[in-house]
Amino acid sequence: MPHIKTVSYDEADPELKEVYDDIIKSRGKLAEVHKIQSLNPEALVAHMELYMATMFGKSPLKRYQREMMAVVVSATNRCNYCIEHHEQALLAYWKDENKTELLKHDRANLDLSKTDRQLCNLAENLTVNEGPDYAQYVQQLKDTGLDDRAVLDAVQVIAYFNFVNRMVLGLGVVFDESEKKGYNY
Repeated sequence: MPHIKTVSYDEADPELKEVYDDIIKSRGKLAEVHKIQSLNPEALVAHMELYMATMFGKSPLKRYQREMMAVVVSATNRCNYCIEHHEQALLAYWKDENKTELLKHDRANLDLSKTDRQLCNLAENLTVNEGPDYAQYVQQLKDTGLDDRAVLDAVQVIAYFNFVNRMVLGLGVVFDESEKKGYNY
């Protein structure tokens, strides 16, 4: 149960209903993370624009890499709602539940490319703020062949999921099993 009031689709005023319709059109359905923001439709729209640009926009990072980092950040923050959503998205690429389980719980035993391992390390270390010198992580990513734009995109994904994890955890968003199906991954 959320800690604050939310507005369902059926209760939405015309402005919010239009926002909800746009989300359903682009994402396939309306999720609890959207409804938790229903009291501020303007911020919800801005949030969705940031999400779409960060996760689906043109990037040197592959889609699965962005979803992989989303899972690592969410697992580090123990945000089950986001873990569930982004594990489902990652499964669309990896098609291996054992691999996603290892990503969440035992990454040391997961066979990842050097680039993917460095992206995961950055995601975890930046989330728990285990610097002190992030320049080493950036250099390690560059050493795998990533350019500055890819590093920027990686940090944006990590920062975005830290933001969303805290919103979800702070406002009590709970995963609904019906959310597993119907998304445009």
